[in-house]
Amino acid sequence: MKRRSFLAGAAVAAALAGALGTTTAHADTPAAQPAVGAPALPAPSGHQPVGRTTVHLKDEGRPDPWVPSEKRELMVSLWYPAVAPSGTPAPYMTSGESERYVEAGQLGVPKDLFTTVVTHASVDARPARVRGGLPLVILSPGFGMPRATLTGLAEELASRGYAVAGIGHNYEADGITFPDGHTTSCVACGEEDRDKVFEKVGAVRAEDISFVIDELTGKRAARDHGVALDPGRIAVVGHSAGGFSTVPAMLKDRRVKAGVNMDGNFRYPDHETPVDRPLLMLGNPGHVPGGGDPTWDSTWKQFTGWKRWLSVDDTQHLSFTDLAPLAGQLGRPLQALDGNRVDTITRSYVAAFVDTHLRGRNAPLLDGPSAGFPEVRFHRP
Repeated sequence: MKRRSFLAGAAVAAALAGALGTTTAHADTPAAQPAVGAPALPAPSGHQPVGRTTVHLKDEGRPDPWVPSEKRELMVSLWYPAVAPSGTPAPYMTSGESERYVEAGQLGVPKDLFTTVVTHASVDARPARVRGGLPLVILSPGFGMPRATLTGLAEELASRGYAVAGIGHNYEADGITFPDGHTTSCVACGEEDRDKVFEKVGAVRAEDISFVIDELTGKRAARDHGVALDPGRIAVVGHSAGGFSTVPAMLKDRRVKAGVNMDGNFRYPDHETPVDRPLLMLGNPGHVPGGGDPTWDSTWKQFTGWKRWLSVDDTQHLSFTDLAPLAGQLGRPLQALDGNRVDTITRSYVAAFVDTHLRGRNAPLLDGPSAGFPEVRFHRP
């Protein structure tokens, strides 16, 4: 699969550019105001305000797998339920991240395009306190894609009472800005042997996820980051490469209680090892039994615990990211199904999954086809 398939695409960029014109905004300045007519993420449906903080992590004991002369560093966006908004809107991307993402896709739009997207979180709002700590959902984005592209899902879950950690896997994304101001690009995207690269990505992200869990749930974490987490309730949700990385993460770390693969091919060397924890597979119509991606068929039998295989009619690969509603509201949809509708489906089923497996709540939505979501098909091969 070519690198371009992991990026926004010219149609999305043209739609966003047409809506925003040449307006300039800078997300590096937290108080920057969105441009008039700027695209906005759909509002979360939960009842709690959403805060967001940004965490810089460095693993001193691990060389970076893509640039071995450096130690492994990650940027993590942490969304959480807040007592009240802080009054400072959370930016979608920094100007550096937006510029790298636009340039990597050769999108031909203003370099600060993605700094103008309106979010529904506020910077460093005071966290709501929950006895025993918040359940944690870790988000891993697609290959080449900034972690910001899963912001809508993160805000949704945070508004429902979850802490959500979106990982910027360094050198695997076009656009990760670090505290000193430098922004990295996707070194891994330049590798030619895609099969080997993706197998390596799964293993690297499993290491990253375990490291993030260590750092966010350690003894100093609540004091350092202000958000108290429950280490006994952790799930990993990923799109594309982040989706197939859920299984290596679950195999590596028993603290990961459940996983969601959104439209990612399964690629990792130990694919015969059983996974006995809950797994949700959510994808486009190419991910059906006997469909275009045989890895879902071959991997299905590996899941020996609770599992669901769902596809959503009239969607495509990027439909399970923020790009679906952002493009849809501007009249240039990514897929036949309305972008806001796709977004609602993704949020609803992922929320039902984590409610079931991290909170023990009954979620009938996962029992079978729903009249409220006729686009969603259940598969039981």
